[in-house]
Amino acid sequence: MAAAAIIIFFVIMGAGVAFVAFSGGPGRAREAYLTGGRRFFRIVLPLIYLGIGIAVPAIVIANRHSAEGGVGTLRNHQGSAEVQEGKRLFRQTCASCHTLAAVGARGVTGPNLDQIGQVTKQRVLNALRIGGTGDGRMPAGLLQGSNAQAVAAFVSAVAGKAGP
Repeated sequence: MAAAAIIIFFVIMGAGVAFVAFSGGPGRAREAYLTGGRRFFRIVLPLIYLGIGIAVPAIVIANRHSAEGGVGTLRNHQGSAEVQEGKRLFRQTCASCHTLAAVGARGVTGPNLDQIGQVTKQRVLNALRIGGTGDGRMPAGLLQGSNAQAVAAFVSAVAGKAGP
């Protein structure tokens, strides 16, 4: 809701700026507004804004798949069902804190999993169980059971292996 209000605010401000610019300055814009304006401002400008308002989100939505998946050598890596589930859970739970090129994660709180060294499934499971290194930055038991197993399988399969 707040995002819609911000977008509406900027659309209205943009329409006002375009109106002033296409009128020939503030004085002529005031005159055009007070005398009913020209056909351009009544019909064409709203159509332009409507077209842009539909076209830009449509382009973003149509290209959203390009932001998913891995980079470099992991771009086409599929893995098992467990690894795929781990990838989904990592994006949902871990990507905001950790950096991992395989999912395009750029976290700043947790360690960069591409540069942490050898990452085994057991090392990931231990980190999930005790909360990272035990320093309190990562909650202990963040993921458990099959979810922890899936994330551990995914991270151990891809961490540090993105390459160019």
